[in-house]
Amino acid sequence: MLNECQQSAGVHTRRAKELLAWRSQHKDGTFLTHLWKSLLPLFTIFKREPVAERLVKFVVTFVTLRDEKHGAECDAFLEEFFGLLLFSADSTNKAVRLRACQILSEIILRLNEDAEVSDDVWDNVIDSMQKRMQDKIPAIRVYSARALGRFASADDDPENDAILSTYRKSLQSDQNADVRRNIILFIPPSNATVHDIVRHTSDVNEAVRKAAFTVLSKKFPIQSLSIKQRTCILQRGLHDRRECVQAECLRMLKDVWLVKCCQGDAVALLKYLDVETNESVGESVMLALLTADALTPQNGQGLQKFVANTAVESEEDHELPHFLEAEEALYWRVFISYLHSEAQAKGHVAATTGGAQAAMNAAAATEKNELLDQVLPSTMTEYVQLVKAHMSAGPHLHFVARQLLLIGKHMDFSDAANRKIAGTFFRELICMPTGHLEEDNEVIPGDGLSLGGDKQWSKAIAELTWKVHEAPQEFATMVADVVAELSRPCREGGASVMQWINSLAAAGFLLENIKSLQQLIGCPIEAHELLGGLLLPAAKHIHPEIQRSAVRCLGMFCTREAKPSLQAVKQLRLAFLSGISPSQRMSSKALFDLCMWHGAQVLDRGISLCLTDDGDPKGDCGLPILDLLAQKLDIIDTEQEQVVGSEAGDGETLQGILAEGFAKLLLQSKVFSDIIPLQQAVLTKMLRSYFDEQTRSAPRLRQCLAVFFETYPSVSLQHKSCLAKSFVPLMRAEWPGIFGNESGAHTTAAMKRKHITKLSKFMLQMLHQPLFESVLPRSEASDSGEDLEQESPPLPKQQPKLVHDFDEELAVRIAAEVTGFPSQQRSAAARSYLAMLCKNICSLEFRQSEQELIKCLRKLLDNAKDTLMGDKQTIKDIDNLQARLMKLDNTPDDALSDEQLETILRNMEVEELKSPEDEEVEVKTPAPPPTRGRARRAKKASSPETDSSTSPVIARSLAKTPAPPTTARAARASKTAAMGKIRSDLVPSKRVIYGSSDENSASCSSDDGGKDSDDDSSESDAELSAA
Repeated sequence: MLNECQQSAGVHTRRAKELLAWRSQHKDGTFLTHLWKSLLPLFTIFKREPVAERLVKFVVTFVTLRDEKHGAECDAFLEEFFGLLLFSADSTNKAVRLRACQILSEIILRLNEDAEVSDDVWDNVIDSMQKRMQDKIPAIRVYSARALGRFASADDDPENDAILSTYRKSLQSDQNADVRRNIILFIPPSNATVHDIVRHTSDVNEAVRKAAFTVLSKKFPIQSLSIKQRTCILQRGLHDRRECVQAECLRMLKDVWLVKCCQGDAVALLKYLDVETNESVGESVMLALLTADALTPQNGQGLQKFVANTAVESEEDHELPHFLEAEEALYWRVFISYLHSEAQAKGHVAATTGGAQAAMNAAAATEKNELLDQVLPSTMTEYVQLVKAHMSAGPHLHFVARQLLLIGKHMDFSDAANRKIAGTFFRELICMPTGHLEEDNEVIPGDGLSLGGDKQWSKAIAELTWKVHEAPQEFATMVADVVAELSRPCREGGASVMQWINSLAAAGFLLENIKSLQQLIGCPIEAHELLGGLLLPAAKHIHPEIQRSAVRCLGMFCTREAKPSLQAVKQLRLAFLSGISPSQRMSSKALFDLCMWHGAQVLDRGISLCLTDDGDPKGDCGLPILDLLAQKLDIIDTEQEQVVGSEAGDGETLQGILAEGFAKLLLQSKVFSDIIPLQQAVLTKMLRSYFDEQTRSAPRLRQCLAVFFETYPSVSLQHKSCLAKSFVPLMRAEWPGIFGNESGAHTTAAMKRKHITKLSKFMLQMLHQPLFESVLPRSEASDSGEDLEQESPPLPKQQPKLVHDFDEELAVRIAAEVTGFPSQQRSAAARSYLAMLCKNICSLEFRQSEQELIKCLRKLLDNAKDTLMGDKQTIKDIDNLQARLMKLDNTPDDALSDEQLETILRNMEVEELKSPEDEEVEVKTPAPPPTRGRARRAKKASSPETDSSTSPVIARSLAKTPAPPTTARAARASKTAAMGKIRSDLVPSKRVIYGSSDENSASCSSDDGGKDSDDDSSESDAELSAA
C-alpha cells in the first residue's frame, strides 16, 4: 500500500480509508507498531524527492482522517503517533529530525478543529518545536516555524508570549530566507509583531519582502497602522527593485486599501498618509494608481467648482468659501500632470507613426486633452483668483497654494493677455514678504533663504515664471526689477531685518535662475550694484540669518562670474574664519563650489592680493584655501554641531560639509589637480573621522564617508597608491601607547586597539577593491595581445578580479616599519602594534612578477625577528610568510645588495635615513657621564665590529625613527629641579618613517634642533662637572 501511494497521489484518499478500516480491526496496538516499522525507511531520506514527498503527504492524509463513529480511537492514535514523532524530532540524525518535523507540522496544519488532544501533548509539541527552531538545519527550522503557527495568537498568554518571543528572535537573527518567510507568514497579527513585519519589507530576499506585503494586505487593515508605517510600506514597495514585489504592493494598495478600506475614494486614501508631510509618498501612490487605471474622475469633478466656491461669501446665503484640502490639491495636481504627460506622449506617437495606430493614438491624445480642459480652470483670471484666495486664507493653506502653483504649468500661455495677467501675478508673488518679525519673537519664518521661506515654493514660482518669460533676458530683467525695488531700503539705510531677508531671498532667486552675470547688463540693478549695495553689506550685518543668506548669495554670485570677485572671495574667507556656525557652513559650501568652478589656485591668488593690500586680520598668513578647509576637517565639537543640526532640520554639520566637499575633489582628482598635494593628509583625516566614536551622532557624515570609501579605490590606481602610502603613518599615529600617543585606561586602550585593527582591515579591503571597467588599464583588458584578441570571439562581461597591484609595496612599507622600530619602545603597546602589522603583512597577496619587491621584502623580514623577539606566534607567521616568498622568488640564492635596497626605498618615497653614528644611545647609568665618554661609547656602539650581522641600510632603518620625547634618566632625590630640566632637553623630538612633504621638512628641522640641543647639553654637563 505504501509503495503504491508513493508512486501516485490519486490513490491517497482511497488507501487512507482502507488503512483506517484496518486500524479499527486491530485495537490491540499492533497496527501502530507495524505502521511505524514500515515508515522507518522514509525517515532515512534527507533529500527532497518526489517519492518521499508523496509518501509524507499520504501519512498526513491518513493521520488527519477522522472517523466520526470512532472519534476516541482516532484521538488516542493521534496522541500515540505524536509521541513517536516527538521522540524522533530529538534524534541525532538530521534526516530523522527533518521528516519528523515535516510530518508533525503538516498534521498540525491540517488537523480538524474537533480533534481532542490532551494539553500535555500540545505542551510537549510546543516545547519540541521551540527547541527545533534553533536547529542547525534550515529546513527543520522552517517546519518548526510552520508547526508553531497553529498555536500562536495575539492573546496575552504566557505560552503565546514564549512563541512570539521565539518567532521574533529567529526573525531578527536567522540567516535563511525560507525560515524568515515562513515566520512572516505564520506570525500572528498584533501591535508587537507589526513592527517586525514592516521592517522586513526591506529584507534582502525578495520572497521575504513579497510575503511581508502579502501578510500586511491580509491581516492588517490600513486603520491599524500608523502614518509612519503606512508611508514606509508604500515607499519601499512601490520603489522595490523587483517587479514581483512591486506588483504585490500595488495589489495591496489597490484591492485592499483603496477598494475595501476607502471604498474606492483616492482622497480618503491620501488622508491616511498625511500628504503635507509625506508629499513624495502621496505622489507615488497617485502615479501607481493612475498607471494601473484604478482612478477615473466623474463628470463635474475638477477645479472649476472650487473657483466659484472660493469667491466672496454670498450676502443671501452667508456661506463660507469652500477651499481645497491638502489631499484634494495633491490629487488634482498629480492627476493633471499625468493627463498632460499622457496627452503629449500619445500625440508624439501619433505624429511619428501612420495608419490605424496613428489614428488610435491621436484619438487617445484628443480624449486626454478634452478631459484636461474639463478639470482645469476656464481662464487665467479664474486660476489667479483661485490661487490668491488660498494664499490669503492663511498659512495653513500654504501647501494647497503651492500645489495650485504647480498646476499652473499646464495652463495655456500662448495668449498675450494670459501672459500679461500671469506676469503681474508672478511679480506680486516675488515681492510678497515671507512674514514679519515681532518685537518679542526673532525667529525667521521658513528657511530664511528662499522665496516664501520654502525651497519648493521658490521652485514652483521659478517654473511658472519661465513659462511666462521664456527669454532669459526678459526673465532677468523682470526679476532684477523686483530685486532693485526690494533692496532700495537696504542700500539707502534703515532697513529692518525682514526687509534684508526678503531682499536677499529675491537676489538668491535671481542668481539661481541665471547662467551668467552678463544677463544683468542693462537691468534695473546690475552686478556691481548688487554686490556692493546689497550682498557685501549684508554679509557684514550683525544678524546671523542675514549673514547666512548673504554668504549663500555671494557664493552663487561668484559662480556666475567669469573670474571671481576679489571682494566676494575675501568675504567668504572671513565668514569661514568668523566662528559663527551658520556662516561657516554656508561659506564652506560656497568655497568648495568655487574651487570646483574656478580652481583653488585662482582663489589663492585673489586671496594673496587681498592680504597684500589689507593685511591678515585673522592671522592665518594667507594659507591656501584647501589647506584652510582641511584644518577644520577633523575638528569635532559634538555638542555645538548637534544643536546646529537640529535647528537646520537637515542634520548638516560643518565636518559633514567639509567631508562631502573633499570627497568630491578626491573622487575627481584627475580633473581637480589642486587636491593632489593634500590627498594623503585629507584621506587620513577622513579615515580617522569615519572610525571615530564621536561621529556616530552625525549620520549624514558617516553615510557620506561610507559611500566615498566604497567608490574611491575603484576610480583610479593613483587612489590605491595613496591608500598604500597612508597605511603605516595612520596606524602609527593612532595606536595607543607608542610615540607619545595617549593610551588612557586599560579598557579604553583595548577599545582603541580594537578600532584601529578594524581600520587596518578596512583599508586593506579598500586596497583590494576592483577597478571600474571604464578605468581598467588597457594591458588588463587584453593580456594576451591584439592578435589573440582578434582570433578569439568576444567573451561576456565578467566581474573584474581583485587588484593586488600595491600589496608588495604595502608589505615593504610595513616590513620597514617593523624592522626600523626603535629598541627603546619595546613596551606591551609596541609589541601589540608590531603584531598587528605583521598580521596585515601575512594577509597580503604577492605576485611572482614583482621579483625586486619580493627580494626587498625578504631582506627586510630577515631582520624583523630581532624586533619581534619573544612573540612566538608572530615569528611563526613571519616564518610562514618567508616560506611563501621563497617559493615566489625565482632566484632565492641571489640577495639584494645594500645599494639596491636603498634605491628601492628611495623610489618608494622613504625619508632620508640617518646613519648609525648620528643615533643617540640612551644612557642607563644614574650619574651624568662626561661628554667625551658618551661620545666614545656612541662611537663604539655604532662601529661595524659590534654588529656585523646587520647591513648598513638596515642599521640606518633601525636608526631612522629616534625615541619619543621621554626623560633620559630617572629623577634622583639628590638632584635639583634645574638639573632635571637640563637632562630632559637632551632627547630630540621624534618623527614617523613615512610622511608627507610637510612632515619631512618638520623632521629635518627637528633633527637639526636635536643636534643643537646635544651641543648645548654637552657644554652644560661640562660646566656642572667643573662646578
